[in-house]
Amino acid sequence: MSNSFPYSNFNQYAFRVFRRNLTVFTKTWKTNIFFNFFEPLLYLAAMGWGLGSFVGEINGLSYIQFIAPGMIASSAMWSSSSECTYDSYVRLHYQKTYHAIVATPVQIDEVVVGDMLTGVFKSVLYGSVILLVITLLGLVPSLWALAVPLVLVLCGFVFAELGMVWTGLVPGIDSFSYFFTILITPMFLFSGVFFPLEALPETVRILAWFLPLYHIVILLRSLVLGVVTPALLLHAAWLIVFIVALFPLPLYLMRRRMVK
Repeated sequence: MSNSFPYSNFNQYAFRVFRRNLTVFTKTWKTNIFFNFFEPLLYLAAMGWGLGSFVGEINGLSYIQFIAPGMIASSAMWSSSSECTYDSYVRLHYQKTYHAIVATPVQIDEVVVGDMLTGVFKSVLYGSVILLVITLLGLVPSLWALAVPLVLVLCGFVFAELGMVWTGLVPGIDSFSYFFTILITPMFLFSGVFFPLEALPETVRILAWFLPLYHIVILLRSLVLGVVTPALLLHAAWLIVFIVALFPLPLYLMRRRMVK
């Protein structure tokens, strides 16, 4: 019997691929931790304490309180994006891990989903570590922050899918720089991480609303600060619709790439 998506053993094989990636990660985490963990902390220190000493309160918050939840979002975004671009491409093109796995009963869709689950795991891991750090710094006043990992799961899926779409399209590893320059960096800068979007022109604010990181930042900042309203459900629903709608595309592109 074929075991390709959507048959019942799809999840079983996808989780086995994820477990394989997790085993590798436990052996290499020390070499991967700097970018996804320390860089957001450097931003927090430089922008929060450095620039923050010259910036007044924003919506009643000190500047470091304002940007701290955004550092959770950025750490989660960068880690998931990196996993499903550079790391997935290396497994596919250089290490031929994809080819080795699909020589077993595991199908390409299951390998792709396993990689995306790895991206989700890293999103939750690195985002939660930043949450712990800012909690120790006294920047988390609400128990609603316990729900932050749920948002990080959505964040992980969003950027795992986007990264895997790019992996299915690029001609070579050098092309990933365009993904981060054209897509990830603008989201990092214009999704409310460093300043309220009210400061931007209306056209830019409208465009920013369609960026997934914008909704993630709002959800995380609201949970960390304890400002929880029914309006947050709209932001969560936007992310879920985005994830569900985009999900078939990376599967299709990676199947096509493997055929080539």
